[in-house]
Amino acid sequence: MSDDTSSAHAFAKLLAVVTELRARCPWDREQKLADTPRNLIEEAYEVADAIARGNRPDVAEELGDLMAQCLFAGVILAEGSEFDIATGIRNAAEKLIRRHPHIYGDTHAETVERVLENWERIKQDERASKEPNGAESLAHVGRGLPATMRAEKLGEKARRAGMDWANLREVLAKVREELDEIEQALDRNDTVGAAEELGDLMLAVANAPRFIGKDAEQTLRAACDKFVARFDEVARIAASRGLDLKKMTPSEIDGLWNEAKAAPRPPARH
Repeated sequence: MSDDTSSAHAFAKLLAVVTELRARCPWDREQKLADTPRNLIEEAYEVADAIARGNRPDVAEELGDLMAQCLFAGVILAEGSEFDIATGIRNAAEKLIRRHPHIYGDTHAETVERVLENWERIKQDERASKEPNGAESLAHVGRGLPATMRAEKLGEKARRAGMDWANLREVLAKVREELDEIEQALDRNDTVGAAEELGDLMLAVANAPRFIGKDAEQTLRAACDKFVARFDEVARIAASRGLDLKKMTPSEIDGLWNEAKAAPRPPARH
């Protein structure tokens, strides 16, 4: 059996299982289309986590779970509209062909930058055909993404339109400016203003990693993992000495934190 045939057979089996569960399982029958985003997002993040850990068997497993959730949403969609999974897949294939004219047409694109320029131009043309006045707007960009990812994507889009910081140092200057404005709002007891300035600060910080070739989401996830490791080390040290973190002073906890920072880093998970 060829790879193409094997893949098609596996896909058909998964679709058949999802369809049968929708018809026969009490829980699956109760689900509405509005119930599906949570599981879709959860599975997508589990795929991202497996990729970040470099665990290929887990990546394959989580991708399978994500595909199952996509098919489940498609099965529900087909019940109440003229759209179905076949339509979605066919449209996705046609969109990829349309957005890769250097592969399927006579356009030339020898560099990644040129490919991205073509992709963005085609997307704008598609959007203009649907929303004549909205092709240049950023309002549509990343509306369904977590805020950190949307902030980074907005920065990337603005850069392609010609508006962006020149380098990381300019971003850091903006960060310092926003910190000053937060302090000024706090001095005025203006919590609404402080929250607004905090948002501006977070927007700038979310865009900082891309200036050194990093991804904002993965950079923050790595920081979260580091915090967890150090917190666990602080708790371990405290427990080994019979200490209760809740009864310790901030300076005492800082001392344990510095010990945890000096401890050897555990190996990366795989």
